[in-house]
Amino acid sequence: MSPIHPLIRELLDWVSARPRTYEEAMEAWRSHCPRQTVWEDACIEGLIEVTGENVSLTERGAAMRQGRPSEPSTG
Repeated sequence: MSPIHPLIRELLDWVSARPRTYEEAMEAWRSHCPRQTVWEDACIEGLIEVTGENVSLTERGAAMRQGRPSEPSTG
């Protein structure tokens, strides 16, 4: 398992700390800077998911946050 980027770890910790809404997540994590793609990278890697108005960790995101290996998202 490759090391998790510190900002992605921070995002996973933030999401897991308490229930979060998509609006709250966008306010805190969206960036228009192409060098700061934390939210987008976490979505692409299958670490977080948006269900309705809520944001949560996927099983893979929870495993990565805890330092456990997991299989990449298949779609």
